[in-house]
Amino acid sequence: MAGGKLTPRQKMINLMYLVFIAMLAMNMSKEVLSAFGLMNEKFDASNSSAEQTNAGMLAALDKKAGEDAHFVQAATDAKKIANISKEFYAYIANVKSEITKGIEVNKETGKLPYEAMDKADAIDHAFFSGEGYTPKGKEFVDKFNKYVADMKSVIGNNSKLQGVVSEITSKFKTDDVKNKEGIKVKFLDYHFKGFPAIASLAKMTSYQNDVKKAEADIFSILLGKAAVEASSMKNFTALVVLDKNAYFQGEKVTGKVVLGKYDANTKPTAFKGPGKIVNGQALIDMTAGGVGEQTINGEFTFTEDGQSIPLKFEGKYVVVPRPNSATISADKMNVVYRGVPNPMSISFAGVADNNVNASAPGMSKTGNGKYVLRAGAGTSVMINVSAKLPDGKVVSDKKEFRIKGLPAPTGKIRGEVAAKGPKSNLENCTISAVMEDFDFPVDVNVTQFNIKVPGQPTIVVSGSKMDGRARAAIQKAGRGDVVVISEIKASFSGIDQVAKRVSTCTFEVQ
Repeated sequence: MAGGKLTPRQKMINLMYLVFIAMLAMNMSKEVLSAFGLMNEKFDASNSSAEQTNAGMLAALDKKAGEDAHFVQAATDAKKIANISKEFYAYIANVKSEITKGIEVNKETGKLPYEAMDKADAIDHAFFSGEGYTPKGKEFVDKFNKYVADMKSVIGNNSKLQGVVSEITSKFKTDDVKNKEGIKVKFLDYHFKGFPAIASLAKMTSYQNDVKKAEADIFSILLGKAAVEASSMKNFTALVVLDKNAYFQGEKVTGKVVLGKYDANTKPTAFKGPGKIVNGQALIDMTAGGVGEQTINGEFTFTEDGQSIPLKFEGKYVVVPRPNSATISADKMNVVYRGVPNPMSISFAGVADNNVNASAPGMSKTGNGKYVLRAGAGTSVMINVSAKLPDGKVVSDKKEFRIKGLPAPTGKIRGEVAAKGPKSNLENCTISAVMEDFDFPVDVNVTQFNIKVPGQPTIVVSGSKMDGRARAAIQKAGRGDVVVISEIKASFSGIDQVAKRVSTCTFEVQ
């Protein structure tokens, strides 16, 4: 354009071309700066979502630790990880505030002026002094090294978490880095020196995102590992369940001994006690002893991993003379539940049913010695019983029952709390909620849940099956990843009562 003899018109055209090219260059620069700003926004949004999800998993671990000793160590480690992550995350947030100090936020959009954040003065002044680092720069590097060291001190010996340890070490290492010319430069020089303020801000936010991801991955693995340990046969408890709690002298004592988390497929290798094994449970058949408290005890033996595991049991029953008091017991449990009809069996030893009168708020008679109690407000209900003896004398008794709300359902994937299998199983599975060890026929319907795939943002799914977004996220999961299903929302069928918070469940991709 500059060669040869040009007319005034051609010179003007060439000048316009130069101005046009300069304008394009300026616009491209603004677009790049805006792109960094949008990237920073996306990281911020992801971090906020991760904060909530991680808090939910930490709360789930803490709750499990209060219910099962196998979760105590996992919950303890998770709290240490949360404190380390919180401290490092807050430090980076403070550095970000220093980078943007003095930059005014747009009052209409509430955003920083990304296109104007093209200078590197703030970060260069904070981190660099000549060819070396300022005290602030050295502190920044030290904080990175401390974060890695602290995380390793908590999880370094856990074989399940070695992948996370490797990822943290790689993402937060502060070694010298080779530039595009193959020359080694210092860590801060390579990542921050001379970069626009908005680029450094986005880089800082991405580090915060890496912190949240590492925290989420650790919590997911700890949840899955503790759940597997909790399902071991060593954690089952043998229970004595008698048909009733008081017997006449010489009367047959009937009932059964079962295992907590009872499964018909559970087969003990040996049993010592007053009964015999039938379908995984011991059926008791013996004669009651003298008046007073009697004890039933014995031992189950199971074989697991080639070792014999003994499970001792002990229960007590009372033998009473006839008659001296009413026998009041809940057919289903030791407490009554609000929101469901509680079947009750009420009788007075040695007295015919037509001479027994029982009363309590919300209770009605349904048959011979059978009642239904619909518990109302309060924490307990008193049942009063009176009986007319054959000699015409009236005797009375009473018993107080605790009133409880319906227990929280247990979340499950393919019928398991901690399931595992190929990704296709997870994509096509149904998320369910079950009332574990609850004898009333209560159906629970899942209406919504969150799914968290390691490395992917949390997805909220309506209903009980995976939608398109969830299946797409699952496809990105790798072997060994633990997918967490949390924030499960559910409702009870046929009961005017809202379900409590449903517990978290997991799925390990194989």
